[in-house]
Amino acid sequence: CFPKTLYGPRMTKTKGCRGWRWLALWWIHFFLLWRTTDGQTRYSIPEELKQGSVVGNLAKDLGLGLTEIFDRKLRVASEAGKQYFSVDAGKGELVVNDRIDREALCAQSASCVLPLQVVVENPLQSHRIEVEIRDINDNSPSFPTQEIKLKIPESVGAGKRFPLEKAEDFDVGVNSLKTFSLSKNEYFSLKFKETKNDDGVPELLLEKPLDREKNAHHQLLLTALDGGNPVKSGTCKITITVLDNNDNFPVFSENEFKVSLKENSTKGSSAIKLTATDADDGLNGEIVYSFGSRTPESVLSVFDINYLTGEIILKGTLDYESSKLYRIDVTAKDKGIPEMEGHCRVQVDVEDVNDNSPEIVLTSKPSPVREDAPSGTVVALISARDQDSGENGKVKLHLPKGSPFILKPSYSNNYELVTSGVLDRERLSEYNIEITATDSGSPPLWSKKTVPVTITDVNDNPPVFTQPSYNVYLKENGVPGSILYSVSAYDEDFGENAKISYSILDSKVQDVSVSSYVYINSDNGSIYSMHSFDYEKLKVFQIQVQAKDQGSPSLSSNATVHVFILDQNDNAPAVIYPSSAVLGSLSHQRMPRCAKAGHLVTKVTAVDADSGHNAWMSYRVAEATDASLFTVSQYTGEVRTKRSVSEQDDSSQRLLIEIKDDGEPVQSSTVTVSILMEDGPHEPILELRQKAAEPSTKTGRITLYLILSLASVSVLSLVTFLILAVKCMKSSRSSGSCCMRRSDCEDYKNPNRNLQIQLNTDGPIKYVEVLGGDMMSQSQSFRSCMSPMSEYSDFTLIKPSSTTDFKEVISVLDASLPDSTWTFESQQVRSNWKIYLFHSKNTYSRSLYIRNFEAEMVYKLNNAYQITTC
Repeated sequence: CFPKTLYGPRMTKTKGCRGWRWLALWWIHFFLLWRTTDGQTRYSIPEELKQGSVVGNLAKDLGLGLTEIFDRKLRVASEAGKQYFSVDAGKGELVVNDRIDREALCAQSASCVLPLQVVVENPLQSHRIEVEIRDINDNSPSFPTQEIKLKIPESVGAGKRFPLEKAEDFDVGVNSLKTFSLSKNEYFSLKFKETKNDDGVPELLLEKPLDREKNAHHQLLLTALDGGNPVKSGTCKITITVLDNNDNFPVFSENEFKVSLKENSTKGSSAIKLTATDADDGLNGEIVYSFGSRTPESVLSVFDINYLTGEIILKGTLDYESSKLYRIDVTAKDKGIPEMEGHCRVQVDVEDVNDNSPEIVLTSKPSPVREDAPSGTVVALISARDQDSGENGKVKLHLPKGSPFILKPSYSNNYELVTSGVLDRERLSEYNIEITATDSGSPPLWSKKTVPVTITDVNDNPPVFTQPSYNVYLKENGVPGSILYSVSAYDEDFGENAKISYSILDSKVQDVSVSSYVYINSDNGSIYSMHSFDYEKLKVFQIQVQAKDQGSPSLSSNATVHVFILDQNDNAPAVIYPSSAVLGSLSHQRMPRCAKAGHLVTKVTAVDADSGHNAWMSYRVAEATDASLFTVSQYTGEVRTKRSVSEQDDSSQRLLIEIKDDGEPVQSSTVTVSILMEDGPHEPILELRQKAAEPSTKTGRITLYLILSLASVSVLSLVTFLILAVKCMKSSRSSGSCCMRRSDCEDYKNPNRNLQIQLNTDGPIKYVEVLGGDMMSQSQSFRSCMSPMSEYSDFTLIKPSSTTDFKEVISVLDASLPDSTWTFESQQVRSNWKIYLFHSKNTYSRSLYIRNFEAEMVYKLNNAYQITTC
């Protein structure tokens, strides 16, 4: 007895039961609605529950909180094909989603269980639950036909049995068919024939012989009853016609036959050949075979019977998965009057063959996987099934070798697709995983399913420049804002992780931030100049460019851009000697009239701030008082006489020397050299500072002054020459002086190993003089002899000393001029020397001049300044 509310209006309250007892039984039944078996959650509900009825608290039974229902997307997947259940997202309860008909789902199976798969995400998990569908008494027993017609000869004696149709009840258990009842009559009773597969087949038992003349027709009512509460029933009308004598029935050798056919049997195959016998003769003994009048269409569509031979033939297709057996009622009739019938039943069992390929089902869609996901990350849930039975239905899943995924069994042909190796989106951004399912049949059948798995990017690759360093060649004096170069980097990542921005790292160029020189477009890597560059100030500098992606955390790499400034010919040659040309435009030089052809008058030295071809200089005489007297070396700038000086040559010569570089366009400068020829000895003048010439309006007066001065100088020179000649003759071991002629220097051909240096450091110009004598000579003092035009005549006569190596001369110079570093090529001093050192604050005006009286020799210092002979 159940309370009225348990199954809704179909249940009725049983009378005579005490309320408290039935209420207690109801609660006991309610707590048995769900249970767990083998670690799986199981619920039990009756069929036909209304939509929305609660099955159980699924969230609580799975240990999930209410918030996790939304966060982890709790959902239910049914393996039955139809979604009978759903989850109440608000309460976490499993509720009925659709009408459940147990008979439609499980037919007359004793157990009806619906397997469900509960899927939650983040992390991805699945749970298997089972819902047992209990039967309720919602089906009444029914007969295949509403009326059974029997023809019974009157000669049939008492005790003869006539099989009747068995009623069917689709309910199971206590609600199934239990018994039959027959309406009251005096000729027939109801009996049951026991069979191997049935509880009993109803039969009509003849209690006493029939008398056609007394009653030719009998009407009976057969009732079938089930065991439900309340009891349901079905009825069938039995009409019996009493016939005259054909008193032998066809008889089969057995009442029931059993055969087996493979489901792949071909059409036309013989299932069984039945044989019945009839003891009568003639037409009463001739037998024809047929299926029973109430044979269902499902049998008629598959089988046929030869009415003469009784052979049952397969005319349709067998399918084990649709129907595992067939029960066929066969009737054998004679041709007597009245007809006599014999009956038997044939059971055809269908044997399974491996004719169904296994099926792969995705329980959940594959989730995207990060490329840095650890091994064991669940990607998707997969199940396998095969409609075959036994070994034919056992399925195994396989993945191709080398795949970074594996299948992890969970339960009952369910698997988890998980990662098993290192993923790299840059190598492969999507995997099409081909899963192969193979059954255990013979031969085995297989099927494949491709599961796409997307690999999501992480920022694991820094930007890479196309080159580790770049060389950029830029002409000086360019336009500010012009593009210098465009660097480029690429990133193997994707999306924001691959977006690159460029920047210049802070560094110093000539103590100034590099950002003051250039800037970079952060989007495309183009580098622009902030201003024009001057090769003479800056020849090369470096730029450190950084490429950074927009990942989190961001990655970066650096590249070096070497910027080389290319020289343009934007500087004219600058004259550094004669030194007076630096201060003015006119240089005064003196030379003796006794000079021969090739005599070195002076040397014009210039420098060019440019480099390369732009700094290659050439010298030429642009204008001259007498072009036949002087020449200038094209590459050295030495001014020499082309011929011997004659008495007819003017005492004052003027040369305009042009200095040009080799650039494009050519840059040039000029220097004017004024040469005064004297009859007396000649000394080179290192530095003269002359005031600029007066304007052309005063030319006549200056000419007059020059004539007077020239006459005075001539007289003074003659007197000076006589005095020096007398003094030199008195000096027995004189080694020469600056006043001597070249012929007077022959007395100093012997080696002198005694040198002493004295330096005058007064004023902006410094002079040093070295004189030597032989080893046996006594120390002597000498006087210098300067031209009257010289502003600086602070020469000290040097006494010979025991210095043998000219490097000691340089060491004295270094001690006197600590801001200069002078080194000299290793030379042994074996003759008479005179050294002139010109040193001023102008960095372009440092020269060391060394003269050997025996031979005009030129030595070069290592600091690239040329030594000029006097």
